[in-house]
Amino acid sequence: MEGLAVREPSATRRWLGLIAIALGVALIVVDTTIVNVIVPSVIEDLDATSAQAQWIQESYAIVFAALLLLTGRLADIYGARRIFLGGVVVFGATSVLAGLAPDSGLLILARFLQGAGAAMLLPTSLSLLKATFTGKARGQAFAVWGSTIGAAAALGPLLGGWLAEHVSWRWAFGINVPLSVLVGAGVLLYMAPSPRTRGRIDVPGALLSVAALGLLAFGLVEGRTYGWITTVHPLEVLGLTWSGGPSPVLVALVLSAVSLAAFVRRQIVLGRKGDTERVLMDVSLFSIASFRSGNIATLIIGIGEFGVVAILPLWLQFTLGYSALQAGLALVPVAIGSFVASGASFGMAAKVAPLGQLRVGLALEVVGLAGIGLIAAPDSSWWSVSLVLFLYGIGVGFATAQVTNVVLNDVPEASSGQASGVQSAFRQLGSALGIAALTTVFFTTLSTRLNDRLTGGGLPAGEADRLTGAVTDSAGAAIGPLAANPQTVSVADAARAAMTDGVVLGGYVAAGFVLLGLIASFLIPSAPAGGAEGPGPSREAGEEEEAEGEAALRR
Repeated sequence: MEGLAVREPSATRRWLGLIAIALGVALIVVDTTIVNVIVPSVIEDLDATSAQAQWIQESYAIVFAALLLLTGRLADIYGARRIFLGGVVVFGATSVLAGLAPDSGLLILARFLQGAGAAMLLPTSLSLLKATFTGKARGQAFAVWGSTIGAAAALGPLLGGWLAEHVSWRWAFGINVPLSVLVGAGVLLYMAPSPRTRGRIDVPGALLSVAALGLLAFGLVEGRTYGWITTVHPLEVLGLTWSGGPSPVLVALVLSAVSLAAFVRRQIVLGRKGDTERVLMDVSLFSIASFRSGNIATLIIGIGEFGVVAILPLWLQFTLGYSALQAGLALVPVAIGSFVASGASFGMAAKVAPLGQLRVGLALEVVGLAGIGLIAAPDSSWWSVSLVLFLYGIGVGFATAQVTNVVLNDVPEASSGQASGVQSAFRQLGSALGIAALTTVFFTTLSTRLNDRLTGGGLPAGEADRLTGAVTDSAGAAIGPLAANPQTVSVADAARAAMTDGVVLGGYVAAGFVLLGLIASFLIPSAPAGGAEGPGPSREAGEEEEAEGEAALRR
């Protein structure tokens, strides 16, 4: 079977494979947002502590970010399809573990392992699309991929709210199992084996990259909880407690910077020695203008793009009085807008270059996010919220897809995996930084404005501090009980107004970051509409058993 070539998949098979990949990406994005809604049910059922609840939420995102560079490089060496399928297996198996977890400790372990599966899926999904589609079809494929991310991020809270209210939180994980089987079968049947490059893993470099990205993600995600400089809340992990002195977040960020500097230096040294087989991140990729400037834009856009999704459900539930399910439904216009953008991009592909579509999307995101700041009020109507979120969703659908298309367009096929890993890492870290920035702005504004209103209304400073702490520490959940007590109705009203102030400022801050991303997009060199029409993807069998398996499937 040596030298056997695998035939080009037909257009129909390619698009069926795209559907499978998009569904796989939807799974990992939904699992990023769905847990925020089901945590109260998990705490009640498993009797979890607040520290355990925090790790159930955040462990997934931290491991996800930490492994992106490594899995991207593995995709180059072993083939993107193989790593993607491995990720599907890991994700499905750990979803079983999470859904059946008898205690919070096992659930946290499952979430850590789920993050590893997700890290195997995201960069390899990009590599598979880049290798399978060319020209105008590539832009359309990335449009479907990008709109799926936008829609899944919005639908996660809806699905979680419905499952928590009507079925069980365990099905938030259990539903992943049959879908993982479907994704795996679709990719195996309809995506050809991926090209591979000679290489081996630089173990010291891999460890440095995992440490740098993992510690950075931990610091960005947990800064508000544990304090940015000094410890404001004890960190409990593996039976150990960190309390007092420098914040674990500060230490993590410092260690991350040191690890990142050491990692980059090592990659440069290996490159200068010509040891390209071991390089985990080829720094020469940053000499490609579209890759370099596109990743800078990706980071800035990520800061503004999804941070607002972290604070809107709190405002919808505790200020406007929506249930968890209603709050999820309120975010559905983001998903609808994303799919509208996906459909529109098909007709635009021949006339508007990916970079032009990216700028259209970012402009619409700015309008939508600034619109949140304009319409937010303690009694905002559902239709005004839906309208601005619909505009925002259209922007996300265009921008998320096309920034990825632009970043990877000029990257050589042999470096597709590691380039996808780098782009995914920039995206995830931008998202983590955005959530950190937006939640800090939101809760700081909530605390400050509420305290000012209470002291301005004549409450003693000590009582105002106590009530402010209760509302802020509960992320607004204390507003309901305060409103139910006739003696504290005015406090609840003040809290709703202060929470709205936080959303208003958060919307404007997010819009400002996306506007900076739009400005940064003008550093990216232009390309003609329809995308590069370079040579089609190489389809030589990377490995005898993969070629035999594909031939058997075609028979």
